Amino acid sequence: HVPSMRTPAEMIVGLVLCPCGLLLTLTGTLAPSWRQVSLVPDQPMDVVWEQGIWDICRERQSTHDRLCGQADGLGYFEQVPVRVAQGLMPSSLVVTLVGLVVAALGVRCWQLEPRHLVAGMAGLVLLLSGLMSLVPSSWYTQELWALPAPPGSTLTVGYSLVLSYLGSCLEILGGLALTLSFHHCCKER
Repeated sequence: HVPSMRTPAEMIVGLVLCPCGLLLTLTGTLAPSWRQVSLVPDQPMDVVWEQGIWDICRERQSTHDRLCGQADGLGYFEQVPVRVAQGLMPSSLVVTLVGLVVAALGVRCWQLEPRHLVAGMAGLVLLLSGLMSLVPSSWYTQELWALPAPPGSTLTVGYSLVLSYLGSCLEILGGLALTLSFHHCCKER
């Protein structure tokens, strides 16, 4: 059997989607806009509070003055969905990095033939990392309107939450693509 120099399509798909998912999840984890609170009573009409899992920022939209590190007077950071996100999102990033290193070793690092078993295992790790970031994103979305906010204010989903969702989905799809490498493993045996 003559070795093929072509990398299988599922490995290429996995190695494209997962780093994109990592960047989106990283941005979603660090940026302070999981939820936007606007039309806050006793505040100017153009003031928006952006709440993330690490920080609360106050922005005046007419002047684009933004001040982060706002005091958490409502106990927002003590809420369980926020605490879970603070634990699972960074953990997911670490697991994604480990999965990408394993995937790089399995796909074709310095070898003529890809290691299908290693690539498949990397796919499982990346699938797990995607699920680890999807859980807090989904739970936060479910509890978005139950988390403490000033009475009478308007709540909307922030861009960080959307990016976290998209990144999770890309990691899951990339992980699933890499797990298809197990098929080649079984064929060889």
